[in-house]
Amino acid sequence: MKTKAVRLYGKNDLRLEEFELPQIKEDEILAKVVCDSICMSSYKASHEADIHKRVPRDIAQNPVIIGHEFAGEIVEVGAKWKEKFTPGAKFSIQPALNYEKGPVGVLSAPGYSYRYIGGDATYVVIPNEVMEQGCLLNYTGKGFYPGALSEPLSCVIGAMHANYHITPGSYVHQMEIAEGGCMAILAGVGPMGLAAINYAIHRKDRKPRLIVVTDIDQSRLDRAASLYSPEEAAKNGIELKYVNTGAMADPTAELKALTGGKGYNDVFVFAPVVPVVEQADAILAFDGCLNFFAGPAKTDFKAPFNFYNVHYAYTHVVGTSGGNTADMIEALEMMSAGLDPAGLVTPVGGLNAVIDTTLNLPNIPGGKKLIYTHIEMPLTPIADFGKLGEKNPVYAELDKICARHKGLWNTEAEEYLLAHAAQLA
Repeated sequence: MKTKAVRLYGKNDLRLEEFELPQIKEDEILAKVVCDSICMSSYKASHEADIHKRVPRDIAQNPVIIGHEFAGEIVEVGAKWKEKFTPGAKFSIQPALNYEKGPVGVLSAPGYSYRYIGGDATYVVIPNEVMEQGCLLNYTGKGFYPGALSEPLSCVIGAMHANYHITPGSYVHQMEIAEGGCMAILAGVGPMGLAAINYAIHRKDRKPRLIVVTDIDQSRLDRAASLYSPEEAAKNGIELKYVNTGAMADPTAELKALTGGKGYNDVFVFAPVVPVVEQADAILAFDGCLNFFAGPAKTDFKAPFNFYNVHYAYTHVVGTSGGNTADMIEALEMMSAGLDPAGLVTPVGGLNAVIDTTLNLPNIPGGKKLIYTHIEMPLTPIADFGKLGEKNPVYAELDKICARHKGLWNTEAEEYLLAHAAQLA
């Protein structure tokens, strides 16, 4: 079967090509990709190319398909997996396989390391190790984009599970955020910050009593508050505050004041910016845990940390990079039960938009960039549908559908787009 895919050949060298996929083996699965969410990790991989830890050294001769946040339908199942997987079933993939025999060893991942599987493609061959590692996951919810966004949601789920606390006098780490504690999400209204807010206020098993979300862009804070409101959080027993630290004379003091001066049990840093890291350190409570979530592009990124407090106030720091399979299963279960990640998405496009979007991702405003791989469409903000609809009836109808859903992307819009957009040439 032929596929169309965006492949990485070298530094900033991405190409949209059509080529023949090999016939699947008895331990492989042929699948149709429906959508992929473009991640900053793909930007980093494209810019670093064969020096990236997850990218093979021979991509100039054996290019890899990019994209690792994707969902689709199973088309054909090899004999080995016929009892477990069925053609027509929807799927998502956990790209962190942790498979030592992969193309680049344990860091091998679809979307970085493989010739015939990645999210920015029309059809892919899923290799045996994906199933062996339990990383081909069933998705039973509505639509496809929630399945694609389960990977980024799993990253924030994993981050919250990775935080830890202790009981004075004991060296046993109690994993997880503090139950009934105070949480700060700094620089928290970008796509991943929004995912963290959505998860924190809707999970059932463990909740903080207070969540403070900060940024210095009031319009972004206002949008976040409209998506995940303090009133909605209150229904789940959480006090949620959005705070513009750019308008504060002394952000550290004022943020701590919101906790009665005690500080925050859990602080998540969503921007690799030195002053943000310093602020996170300064607002930690006794036994507070700082989670450095944002991956820096600079390999020598450093920030001061108060080691006096490490010794006497038991403060500590963790870092997470992606979620594991259990985190992704949790994400898919929450979405199948009704959790909607649509607030993360602001522009939508077709496979033809992948190259420019990936290479210029830091300069493109908005949230997650959602790609539908079987259509041809420029990367288009949802907010522009109305204006474009004056000349294009497809955009006009998409604007009407999204207006019925608070201006957000939704499964009704997805279904209409797949049925009426120009098919990929």
